[in-house]
Order: sequence, then C-alpha cells, then structure tokens
Amino acid sequence: MKSLTNIVAPKGIEEFVGQKHLLSEGKFLRKSVDSGIIKSCLFFGPSGSGKTVLANIIADKIKAKVFRLNAVTSGVAEFKKITDYAKSLFEKETVLVILDEIHHFNKTQQDVLLPSIEKDELIVIGITTENPFFYINKALLSRFLIFEFKKHTKEDLSNILDNSIKKAYGGKIELTDKAREIIINYSDGDARRLLNFLESCVLISKNNLIDEDLIKDFLQNRYVYYDKKDDNHYDIISAFIKSMRGSDPDAALYWLGKMLYAGEDPLFIARRILIAASEDVGLANSMALVVAQSAFEAVKNIGMPEARIILSHAALYVALSPKSNSAYLAIDRAMDEVKNGKEREVPIHLKDSHLDSDFLGDGKGYKYPHDYPHHYVEQVYMIEPKKFYEPSGEGLEPKLNEYLKKAKNEKKT
Repeated sequence: MKSLTNIVAPKGIEEFVGQKHLLSEGKFLRKSVDSGIIKSCLFFGPSGSGKTVLANIIADKIKAKVFRLNAVTSGVAEFKKITDYAKSLFEKETVLVILDEIHHFNKTQQDVLLPSIEKDELIVIGITTENPFFYINKALLSRFLIFEFKKHTKEDLSNILDNSIKKAYGGKIELTDKAREIIINYSDGDARRLLNFLESCVLISKNNLIDEDLIKDFLQNRYVYYDKKDDNHYDIISAFIKSMRGSDPDAALYWLGKMLYAGEDPLFIARRILIAASEDVGLANSMALVVAQSAFEAVKNIGMPEARIILSHAALYVALSPKSNSAYLAIDRAMDEVKNGKEREVPIHLKDSHLDSDFLGDGKGYKYPHDYPHHYVEQVYMIEPKKFYEPSGEGLEPKLNEYLKKAKNEKKT
C-alpha cells in the first residue's frame, strides 16, 4: 500500500509547492528544470523541504537512466559500477545519480565522484540536510551547483494540506480551522511530517472529520527538532545568544526552553550565558558576570530539572541588563596591535625590581599610585601609548570612568 507521501508527490514542476526563491518563474533552477538541461548539483536544507521530490521531478523531465543511492549504505564499488556504465553510454544516454545523505561519504568516497562529474559522464544530484561547506570537500564543491532549500512556510504547508486532501481523499476530509492550525504548527516547516500526521489522523477519524479533539492525543509529547551534531543546534544557540544581546527576554526564554526540552547539556548553555555576560553586558553591569558565573556553578552542582530555573534567572538577567561591548572590542583592538602594530618593550620603571634592580636599574623611578592623592599618578605605562578602550555611555560604565576623569582633572589643577 502506497503511503500518502508517495500518492500526493507532485508529478511535475508546476505541482511543486514552496521554494519560491529557487523555483519562481525566471529563477535559474526553474529555467534549468523547464529546459531539461541540468548540471550536477547539491540540494541542502531541512527535512521535508522537497529536495528529493524535486530531484525525482528532474529525473522524469530529462528522461535519464536513474540510479538512487544512499551514502549511508552505498560504497565506492557500487558507485564505480555506475560510472563504468555511464562511460559505456557516454553521449548516448543521460545517467543521473540521486545520492541521498551525501555528507556521509568520506573524502575517499567523494574523490571517486570527481572524474565522472568533471567530464560530464553523468549527473549527480547530492541531497543533504547538512551544510555542505562543512562536510563536502572543496574540490567536489567546486563542481556542483549549490541550492539551499528553506523550511516550508505556513502558506506552503496549508497548500500542501489542501492538495493532499483533494488528491488522496477526493476532498472528502473535513478539517476544522483549529485542527489545521495545530497540524501546520506541529509540522514546523516539514511537509513529510505534515503528510504523516494527516495520514494518521485520517485513519482514526470518524465521519471523515479531523478536529482539535481528534489530534490532541498526538501532541502529548511533541517532537522538537534539535540535533546537537547539525547546523540546527548552532542556529538555536545563536538565536538564544542574539536574543539576550538584543534585550528580548521572551525570545531568550523560548530558545532556552527549546534547548532544554530537546535535552541540551545545561552546562553548554551556562557557558554561553557566561560569555554573553562579558561580551554583551560587560562594564554596563558587571554583576551580570557574577550572576552568570554563580549560575554556572549552581547548574554544575544541581543539574536538571531544577537547573532550568537557574538558567532562566541568568539568561533573564543578561537580557534585561544594559549593554556594552567595550571590553570585547578593547581586547580585540589590543591583540590586533600586538599582532600587527609596533613592538613595545616594558618601560624600565615597570619592570620587576626584585632580582636585578641594582645591576640593571629595573623598577627604578616607578611611582606607587597609592602614595598620591586619589591613588593616582601620571606616568608612562606603555611606550607610544595607543587607545584601545572606548567607554560606552550605558548602565554603570560611565560611573566607572568618573573616577579616572576626576583624578586626571584634579592632577592638572
């Protein structure tokens, strides 16, 4: 028995829903598909975004001899048989290899693809959910056209839902507005998940009605897509950090909640809060670093589920604090000067005087600031001084700079 996914799969490019940035009229990929002239390419993007569906449409369009392989189960020997076959048919018949999960091919396996692709002996459409720039070697990447697929929009999913009900069930399934909203939200941009969910609902529906009551049992343990090994992991932690930096406490809590729900290591999250406390809050509210460090130690000692409260506390403190990145910018400027600027020696009066002050004079002439009014005295601390620290006007940072301004001004008077 065919699955719903196979039944409703589009037969041509005109039935394909979504990926308008790639397939709208006039776009390069759309022109290639319409003309039937396809070069080897990579489709990468999230699950259920239509990569394999489009590859199958292309296979039908160009009338090729098609081999469908999965990099997890296929090896070099199998691919070499296909390349030998393609060579024997060169310029007589087009050979297309649809290679799913291409990121699982190691360097040696990837190198096997190169000669045949380079000579146009066959066409390869590589499919992956991973960022190919991390997993595919440069030599192979340079021979591929690369197309990024996006998650389906809610509008896309709604259209797929309607098309599927019409095509597979003759339009006889009644779907309430609330049920539609829940199904689309649950699918989270993944058409395959939407179709699997719809098929399950239809199987248990009564009188062909799908409403909120019918589907609520499916959502008791909602699946959250979050893989610690792929790009989505880094995207979510990036969104978390940027939400704290952008002073959006609710967004920060959402991304924090998503990571915790999916089983992320709480200490990984705590470390990121620590970094944000210095990089983004910094001198505007130095207590943020104290709170973040305390949270890190508490999470280490307590663990989940209570650690969620501590992480929430620290993340909210960072998000709600005034922001200054002056410390972050200052050290980067200083390190750039060390690397690329003028080399500076330690002034004699700042050198350690414990061992050789009598012989070399190290430390002589040093003025001890605590012996002077306001515990401040002017002296050279760096030959050919250069300014790296630029104070911000946010939070408590101006107060920290008041002391230095006051001391310098009183010294002049």
